[in-house]
Amino acid sequence: MSCNMDEFRELGYRAVDLAAHYLASLPDGPVFQRMPEEARQAITSMSLPADAISGDEILRLLEKHILPHPMGNGHPRFFGWVNSPPAPMAIVTEILAAAMNPSCAGGDHAAIYLEHCVIRWLMELIGFPTGGSAGILVSGGSAAALTALAAARHRVLARLGIDVRRQGVSAAPGRLRLYACAQGHSCHQKAVELLGLGSVSIRWIEVDAAFRMSPEHLRRAIEEDRRQGWHPLAIVANAGSVNTGAIDPLDALAEVADAESVWLHVDGAYGVAGMLDPATKPLFGGLDRADSIALDPHKWLSVPVECGCVLVRDGALLRDTFSLVPPYLRTEPGKGFGNLPWFAEYGFQQTRGFRALKLWAAIMHAGTKGIAERVARQIALARCLEERIASSNDLELCTRGRLSIVCFRFVPTELAGNDTELNQLNQEIMAHVQASGKAFLTNTMLNGRFWLRACILHYATTEADLDALLEAVRSAASSPSCSQR
Repeated sequence: MSCNMDEFRELGYRAVDLAAHYLASLPDGPVFQRMPEEARQAITSMSLPADAISGDEILRLLEKHILPHPMGNGHPRFFGWVNSPPAPMAIVTEILAAAMNPSCAGGDHAAIYLEHCVIRWLMELIGFPTGGSAGILVSGGSAAALTALAAARHRVLARLGIDVRRQGVSAAPGRLRLYACAQGHSCHQKAVELLGLGSVSIRWIEVDAAFRMSPEHLRRAIEEDRRQGWHPLAIVANAGSVNTGAIDPLDALAEVADAESVWLHVDGAYGVAGMLDPATKPLFGGLDRADSIALDPHKWLSVPVECGCVLVRDGALLRDTFSLVPPYLRTEPGKGFGNLPWFAEYGFQQTRGFRALKLWAAIMHAGTKGIAERVARQIALARCLEERIASSNDLELCTRGRLSIVCFRFVPTELAGNDTELNQLNQEIMAHVQASGKAFLTNTMLNGRFWLRACILHYATTEADLDALLEAVRSAASSPSCSQR
């Protein structure tokens, strides 16, 4: 693995040219195309090389077999899931993060201080208290949820006289209960299962007509469970659900959490950036009262995957939950390789990548004003899409949203009121649109109905792209496979 700097420089320039050509060509190509079977086989059946392969050949193979088959989220008409395009400046810095290749467990080097910096920036961006709190960059919302709920478990069992790290959850005098919005993300069930509590410990709380958690139902559920011997672990609220973008009444839920002395975790992985739009910021009242918040800069902030974050109000508690520092890593501040407490003491990972650099670059390059303007424009585009749907005779809007997600369905006159047929028809429409390459959307099930779901996160999406999306839906509906229903 000798390092010839001239060759490295030449290959680097070529790689940047490939990336630039790839990004520039995306808007003119299909949003998504299924890979031919031979293309799949060309990748999965590659032989393990015994001899070294030249850099030229590696880039040639990448250009031929990898770049032509993207997921699609780089295209302005990609409206699927919650997958954003990457911020160009953050792409550039990825090679520098790899060149430095630090382990961000801790230590006295730049990557550590930059992570502390960007975590503080995120706290300031969403108005989360900085004094005494702590945060750590993780892979995404799932890891953030697991980290936060582990801290919540540590706290509630300590109040019951249990050292969960030594004794485990089996020592608890009764079961722990998690309260989650019925529109909550599945990662919280995974977290509960991994924490040894079992999915039976989750109580799903009913939602209102706007798909927001009901504080009254929550309050009654906690009272009922306490009478039956359950110990409340945490409340998980949405600050922008992935199905509809619904924002739970955070202030009211914080009142319940305070009255019941229950941990409040807010899942803002997708939606918390919506508070940067002055028009929607009031909907996030009470966010600053949360015990923990999950947010994903790799969603609405367009930081390349992976880059999630968890913020915890009680930083000392988070450290108590995870810190297990062997003697050979214990150092004194200002001496040797140590300085600040290691990030490895605040989460599960020991070896950690340099995620902070791309987050720093993305925020620096846009500035908070630029990020806020982009978020507000994408929310405005969602409202434009809703208006187009509401004024159409063949489309039905699910509900008026508040963030950048829009749910709707195609409803021909002859199928009005027939949800079974409409579910099947719209499922076929979705598959047809995805395969067409003209646009890309996904779906959600709400109250037994199949809805087409569009999430606007691309910085280059325009109203013309919204028109193209609806045209693709109508074109799919008139295709032989759909129109013959």
